[in-house]
Amino acid sequence: MIDSCARLYGGKTAFFVKDRPRGEYRPITFTQFWIDINALGTSFLEMGLKGKKIAVIGENSYEWVVTYFAATNGTGVIVPIDRELKAKEIANLMNRAKVDAVVHSPKMEKVMKEVLPMVKTVKHAVEMHTYSDNDDGKEMSVSKLIERGKASIDAGNLDFVNAEIDREAMCTLMFTSGTTGLAKGVMLSHKNLSANVYNMSKYVDVTDYIGLSVLPMHHSYEMTCHIFTGLYQGFAVAICEGLRYIQPNMKEIHATVMLGVPLIFESIYKRIWKTAEEAGRAEKMRKMINISRKLKLYNNLPLMRRIFKPVHDNLGNNILQWIVGGAAMNPKMIEDFEAMGIPMIQGYGMSENAPIIAVNRDRYSKAKSVGQAMPGTEIKIIDKDENGMGEIICRGPSVMIGYYDDPELTAEVLKDGWLYTGDYGYMDDDGFLYISGRKKNVIVTKNGKNIFPEEVEFYLSENDYIEEALVHGIEDERTGDTVVKAEIFPNYDLIASEKGDLNEDELRHFLKTVIDDVNDQMPPYKHVKRFGIRKEEFSKTTTRKIKRHTSDNMDNGNEEDA
Repeated sequence: MIDSCARLYGGKTAFFVKDRPRGEYRPITFTQFWIDINALGTSFLEMGLKGKKIAVIGENSYEWVVTYFAATNGTGVIVPIDRELKAKEIANLMNRAKVDAVVHSPKMEKVMKEVLPMVKTVKHAVEMHTYSDNDDGKEMSVSKLIERGKASIDAGNLDFVNAEIDREAMCTLMFTSGTTGLAKGVMLSHKNLSANVYNMSKYVDVTDYIGLSVLPMHHSYEMTCHIFTGLYQGFAVAICEGLRYIQPNMKEIHATVMLGVPLIFESIYKRIWKTAEEAGRAEKMRKMINISRKLKLYNNLPLMRRIFKPVHDNLGNNILQWIVGGAAMNPKMIEDFEAMGIPMIQGYGMSENAPIIAVNRDRYSKAKSVGQAMPGTEIKIIDKDENGMGEIICRGPSVMIGYYDDPELTAEVLKDGWLYTGDYGYMDDDGFLYISGRKKNVIVTKNGKNIFPEEVEFYLSENDYIEEALVHGIEDERTGDTVVKAEIFPNYDLIASEKGDLNEDELRHFLKTVIDDVNDQMPPYKHVKRFGIRKEEFSKTTTRKIKRHTSDNMDNGNEEDA
């Protein structure tokens, strides 16, 4: 794929990067990218890393991507690691993977001083430089290794350039999110990854777009769906400077496409409405959204950009496609974005399938669905209940090799070529897939009713007075049955602006009325019977998903009957 990109796109821009914080974006061509990969890979081989594992850890950067391909395309195996983990957790993962080298950003230097003494297998620590003027001349830096590799290639060393690739062998060892003890090492091959990009591209065409890379690159969603797909389809990827700079970066680079998780788009959505309310435009905007939806005006993007000019101006006035994944997105928000002339689709996947399993097409989508099975991938719903809901399983060329060093766990999820996802869902008559929730999260009552926390959380989070919610089951001491409890992080600012300064008892009473309203939208067995109030937002993963199975998120010692 990389070699083809260099031949096909050559002088076109592959990446936009910044040489200093808040500086100007500058382009890097596909040819330059290919040259840098070959040079760094050549140096890796000269360091004795053939067939070895190389960890990469740090914030998103061009050097991060070059390291990834220099490791996989002729050297050995890349091991992407979440930079927000604690030193002990990073060391644990590196020990499990038996890494021989680590490439890290300068910001990780302090953490690496704690990590490296705990990892005996590491023979090389290489620093990457996100900004070119930060290279202080260290011998073991990515920039120095690229220089050295170029000289070696010029002298006739083509060992990396001509290296044969085994498309079936592991090239990526990707640890899933979770605590170190629970993180699973997903083994992916060149075939797994390239098939995912190739088949997904049949449904989503973003050729010649400019993408803004927001999500962490150690996550398969960002790396496969954005970086790999951008290279394959020949569009440019701009490296975002951080979550707080999404909108400024979007405007300055004139981004046309962005991938994100729901919390990112929800944040943008809330800012749009807050701005409209402050300007006295909210009521008019809601009417125009309803008209747009009714008359399907949203198919005329130039018209939408005139009608919803303030919205589009704040987003750079170039958005052609937003793609959301990683968690469930409120379909009403998707419909509102689309009605304002911002096309938006959902997809579904997991690292074990490199990751995409199903995705909506850019011209044929349903807001409530995660789309149809990706070409080349089969989806089945097994063990269906009376409503057609059951566990989602899939098979195809992107199904992982297995879990690293864990044949028993591999056997649990891979059966006769089928990947058992552990997710519950159903399909409609058009073959569109709908996700209900995780099998391991389901709450089962004594009368056999299944309650998916994700569904209850959806209804709770739709209420303006609830900022975030996490739902789980607890035992009712009086009846012995399992009941639903919700941990609530209220929208304190909105409540204060509308209800004044409430004391603790008044806040509890108010939230009880809010939850009663939410309960009215659901059948009785799904009603929230207990709730706790949080003073701080939930802890989250780097992809902005609430950590469900952590004690600080579940137990706040503040329980109230609902």
